[in-house]
Formats: sequence, C-alpha cells, structure tokens
Amino acid sequence: MSAAGVPASERLDWFTDLIAQELVPTAIRSERVRDFWAEASVLDLGGVQVSTFEFSSLHSLRTAAHVRRSDPEQYQLGLVTTGAMSLAQNRNESGLFTGDMVLWDTSLPMESDAVPDVDGGRVRAVILSFPRDAMPLRGARVERLLAHRIAGGHGMGAILAQYMRSLAAHAADCGPAELNRLGTVAHDLVGACLAGHLGAQEELSPEARTRALLERIEVFVNHNLGDPELTPSAVAARHGISLRHLQQLFRDRGETVAAGIRRRRLERCRADLADPALLTSPVHTMARRWGFTNASVFSRTFREAYGTSPTEFRHRAVREALARKINEPCAPGTSGGLARP
Repeated sequence: MSAAGVPASERLDWFTDLIAQELVPTAIRSERVRDFWAEASVLDLGGVQVSTFEFSSLHSLRTAAHVRRSDPEQYQLGLVTTGAMSLAQNRNESGLFTGDMVLWDTSLPMESDAVPDVDGGRVRAVILSFPRDAMPLRGARVERLLAHRIAGGHGMGAILAQYMRSLAAHAADCGPAELNRLGTVAHDLVGACLAGHLGAQEELSPEARTRALLERIEVFVNHNLGDPELTPSAVAARHGISLRHLQQLFRDRGETVAAGIRRRRLERCRADLADPALLTSPVHTMARRWGFTNASVFSRTFREAYGTSPTEFRHRAVREALARKINEPCAPGTSGGLARP
C-alpha cells in the first residue's frame, strides 16, 4: 500500500486511517503535511501479523478514548531499521532508538515520535502484532517491559530482530502453510526474548523453548559457516547442551547437524562460483572462505552434491550469466546488453 496515488494534501489522513485499520486508532500529526509520504505492507502469519511501514516524521498519540473506541487486545513489537523512534506508555519512556525494539500494549494509552536520519528522510519500522492472551508470560510481568528498549544488537534480541527483518523481506514469497510456521516461530522468539529479559524462561512451554533454541542454533551456524572449527560438538557446546541432545533436536528434520553444516557451506560456495564479479577469485579461496580447508575434499564433496566439479560449474554459470546479459532487452535510447561486432 502506497501514498503514491493519494493527493499530497490527503496523505496524512490516508496514513492515519491505514494505521487505525492495521494496528490501532491514533491521532497523528506531522510537520511535513505538504510532502508527507508513507507506504506499508501487511502479512498475516496465522495469528501473528507482520507489518512494514515507511513514513515521514510524525507524532502519534493514542488516548483512552481511542482505546475505548477500538482495542484488538494485542501486544505489538516494533523494530526501527531506519531513522529513530521514541515511545512512552505505562509511565515508561524508551527514549529515541534505532536498530532496537520496543513493546507496547494496545489496551493502554501511548505516545510516540518518529524522526528520520536526515531532514526530509523517512522512518522505516517492522511491527509484529499478536494477541495478548497468546503470550505465555503473565501480563503483570510483561507490563514491566512496556516502552523499554530491547536491544537488537546482541543475544536473543539480535536473533529476533534479524528474524523480523527476514520476515519483512521474504515472507510474502511463502505459501500459507509456511506462513503459519513462520508465525509460530515469531511468537516463540518474542516469548523467549521477553522471558530472557524478565528471567522467566520457566513460564515458556517446552515446545516454545525448543523452537527458540533451534532458531538460535540456526543463526549461530549461518553466522559461523566460514569457521573450519564449526562442528556439531562446537555447536552443542556453544548452546550448553549435549551432542546427543543436539542430534535429537535435528532428527525430525531428516538431516544430521554435520550434513546441514556441509550443505550450507556448499550452497555459499555455489553462489560465489556463479557470481561473475568473483571470477578472478581462485576456487580454493572460495572454499576456504566457507570452511573447506582441503581443496581436494571440497572438490569431491561439491561433485557429489551437484554432479560437476567446482571449476566446470563456474564456467557454465558464468557463460549463462553473460548470455543473459547479451540478450537483455535494450532500454529506449541505449545500446543495451553487451556490444556485438
């Protein structure tokens, strides 16, 4: 949804109505009424909603009258990825923040400000909305976190923030069953993150704790694929569990931990080999970048996975990329593609 088709004088009202429909009714004002801009995307994840908003600077106020008029009885968690935001609720104030998250309760009045990085710029935020009664933590505990900044740069907060960014970027490409699973994981990660801040992990269900642990392991593995010391034993030790427990967690996936690490390393190597911009980088350098320290072992493993050697795959991929470039349609007034004799 975009304000592009809305007259400039009506865009702030359009955005106010959009926020009321997709989040909650609020009173919004902006210093940039004449050139206000906003766009949004909203996706249902089966009980959890992920929304992405990009907008000009604004001030938002949700009063008790707004709450009486409409209250979805939700918790909403906002991650600011561009610009800065502050939020006040329940006698707490977050202060201006970016890259971090803040939680609010739709049943309570609140006030917020959003400020771009530069004059005339925009603020971008990703928001998760979920029913308050679906939160496994007691309401009195969660109230202590309202309008408090939740760091998005380390620990469970970093994993949750990264997941929210991924949802905003890629969830729209998924089917209904996948969206429901993504919603379940999002809910579990929020619960695990909040429980960690409250010291209340025991209130989470065993299933939620397991799903959150699996997501932490996934992030850790993806972040450390280039480390040749990344082994199942290292993964288990990093997360304080036994190797046997780790193997049991992955049993239902039909792939061992070691096989999963190897597959992901191969996928990264394959992507690099197919990139014409990396044509001058030796194959063994790419292999080492993703944790393969033995060139012959890498070559054999790559062939077993893809039915061709790394060098053969690279030559074919680069030829195909060049062929696509040559056949690209020309833009009006340009010669387009590659020059032909």
